[in-house]
Amino acid sequence: MAAPPEEESLGALVAQASHHISTLVRSEIELAKAELKFDAKRVGTAAGLFGAAAFMLHLCLILASFAIAYGLVQMFDMMPWLAFTIVTVFYVLCALLLVFVGYRRLKGLTKMKRTARSLKTLKDGTPDGGPAVAPPTAGQVGHHHAPMTAGGTEPGSPRPRT
Repeated sequence: MAAPPEEESLGALVAQASHHISTLVRSEIELAKAELKFDAKRVGTAAGLFGAAAFMLHLCLILASFAIAYGLVQMFDMMPWLAFTIVTVFYVLCALLLVFVGYRRLKGLTKMKRTARSLKTLKDGTPDGGPAVAPPTAGQVGHHHAPMTAGGTEPGSPRPRT
């Protein structure tokens, strides 16, 4: 039987707290693993379904291309090779447009500048790589007013009338 809390030593209390914290952390990690595994299965299934749908749409695009080419042959009485060339050139132009738009989107990436700056700040302990700033003292924490000048006024405030 455990001793009443008043009689337990500080070392025993710290050991119990450490044991409880490690048990809590382990159980939270196990819960996160279980949730992640469940979500990963659902994401995998959804990705497979999207892949199958994309493949079917690709087949439909090929069939539609043939239909368009043969439609051009029938409507404008042109040679089949010319109709297929027209359809091919159309798709090449669409692909080039998509590549151009994608390239422009990639050029706009910020290369994670803010994250790199934030990590540098955490590493160095200095904001924006500038000189180290001492942490506020107890008297400065929560102090929102500007420091007083020698005359007893805040800088930038109008001078008191005498």
